[in-house]
Amino acid sequence: MAQTPSTMLPLGTVAPAFSLSDTTLKQVSLETFADAPALLVMFICNHCPFVKHLRSALAQLGRDYVPQGLAIAAISSNDSDAYPADSPAKMIEEAQDAGYNFPYLFDATQEVAKSYRAACTPDFYLFDKDRRLVYRGQFDDSRPSNGLPVTGKDLRAAIDAVLAGKSVSAEQRPSIGCNIKWRPGQEPDYFGK
Repeated sequence: MAQTPSTMLPLGTVAPAFSLSDTTLKQVSLETFADAPALLVMFICNHCPFVKHLRSALAQLGRDYVPQGLAIAAISSNDSDAYPADSPAKMIEEAQDAGYNFPYLFDATQEVAKSYRAACTPDFYLFDKDRRLVYRGQFDDSRPSNGLPVTGKDLRAAIDAVLAGKSVSAEQRPSIGCNIKWRPGQEPDYFGK
């Protein structure tokens, strides 16, 4: 299983704008969450073993934090022509089966993934009330093959801090996952290739 680390977008970066359709075909944009005290943007997909490993924990994260005011937007940017398991129709099934209580958006052009410098699934970006990046990195130390329990401790600690109006620790470890499945000729230049 290939492992790709997140690019670790610089802390303090302003959340890039987006406007994408969710699994109900409703348009969801950065402005949709304007009143939320914090915003978590997650790049995920349906077929990645790293995301499948966290699937129930992601649903639980939504159940735990959406009632506290955290806005969550999950985005799939994979090439669904080459990976039909990540098609919008399959995303609808996945959101229902997993029990996601947050919008699951499809980035058909892959421009949103590029604007966030997203590299892998899962890739997590937490923004404060001013939509400045305060956390980017791993969910926790668990991986599909390492036997460690899925706790979400890294991301949950960051969410708890930002919701409490406290500083988030700058000690952050990159997320690891499958690379985003770029359309032919669309791989971004931030990989240095």
